[in-house]
Amino acid sequence: MTTLTVNNDLEAQTLEWIATQQQVMQQDLWTLAEINSGSYNVAGVNKVADTLAQWSKKLDCELEFIDMPPQDVVDDLGQLNQKPLGRALRLFKRPQAPTQVFLCAHMDTVFPIDHPFQKITYLEDDVINGPGVADLKGGIVVMFKALEAFERSPLQDQLGWEILFNPDEEIGSPSSSKLFPAIAKRHHLGLIYEPSFADGNLAGARKGSGNFSVVTRGKAAHAGREHHLGRNAIRAMADFTRALDDLNGQQQGVTINPGFVQGGGAVNIVPDTCTMRFNIRIESSDQQAWCEAQINTILADINSRDSLTIELHGGFGRQPKQLSPANQQLCELVQSCGKSLGLSLEFLPTGGCCDGNNLAAAGLPNIDTLGVQGGKIHSQDEYMHLSSLTTRSQLSALILLRLAQADDLAWLQRDGMHRTSMEQAKC
Repeated sequence: MTTLTVNNDLEAQTLEWIATQQQVMQQDLWTLAEINSGSYNVAGVNKVADTLAQWSKKLDCELEFIDMPPQDVVDDLGQLNQKPLGRALRLFKRPQAPTQVFLCAHMDTVFPIDHPFQKITYLEDDVINGPGVADLKGGIVVMFKALEAFERSPLQDQLGWEILFNPDEEIGSPSSSKLFPAIAKRHHLGLIYEPSFADGNLAGARKGSGNFSVVTRGKAAHAGREHHLGRNAIRAMADFTRALDDLNGQQQGVTINPGFVQGGGAVNIVPDTCTMRFNIRIESSDQQAWCEAQINTILADINSRDSLTIELHGGFGRQPKQLSPANQQLCELVQSCGKSLGLSLEFLPTGGCCDGNNLAAAGLPNIDTLGVQGGKIHSQDEYMHLSSLTTRSQLSALILLRLAQADDLAWLQRDGMHRTSMEQAKC
């Protein structure tokens, strides 16, 4: 059994109380994970939001549902459509307290309503397999329990908090990310409940990411009688894709992945439309500018061809997350809390992205992997360690208690925190 080395009786009592809540947390996890909430399952995402709104009664906080604008999506035929999204849920309490903490977790998963992966099963006594158990519904349970524990303490008046449960993180937070700049201005720091790495360590620096759709349009013609009159959109897309993929290896840390292509139909017709989607990962804003310049050159070449056009949609939705001095000190605070729980936590760079990128871009230092310990996310093999519900709730509760007891948070000003009152910067 791990020996706890806490600072005072209050911390010890808080951690002991959380340890009694394991079965309650498991029941809550089952409730959330067996609600299908694929990003485009609006009813399912909203059902999760309604469930969390009910849970919020234990926190005695204020709440607000926020309608999200639809997402612009290029379909397989190259047409620009709008896809509706679920509502966001905002909870908040004590916005005028001296220390303000923002917490964030997404309600959506990558598993659509018709996906066969819908139920939780046991792999071992402490390991379960289920949709979103790690990413991110286990993290939601951890967050709620940590806040419930903090609200039981006499320190609550020293710290105010705000939660955003967003409906669209798994598709890049296209709508909810617009809320983050105002959120960043009214808080000292952010805590995000993405899962930790499989070994229990946490994410530090993150690459930035861009998602793009490309549509080529040519001219249909009979493949036998008038092949010479056609302009093949698939060939044009193949040229674009090859030139795009050839950019890999030219800038260290830049990766470009053409991930989907569709075009044409009957093989006796010269295809007049082709659609392709791709993703780019970058380590710096300079690399973003380089990628955009290279892509524009390739686009110009295709558009210069007779009776062929190519159009680009999308962009870089998440900037690289680089650890500022304030963020590094926040990492040290988390490591200190982890040490009190017998956890040796390292912060490791990753190519993955999350809402931590968006908050960092808005100037808010944040830790973005405070959720449960698990792995193989985004697959039917997704798993998590049930015991991490307790340990990670204890970790977050310690973070909140020590922030509330801190004499000086001046180090958090280094990222240019410009917190306004809740009335001045309301979502």
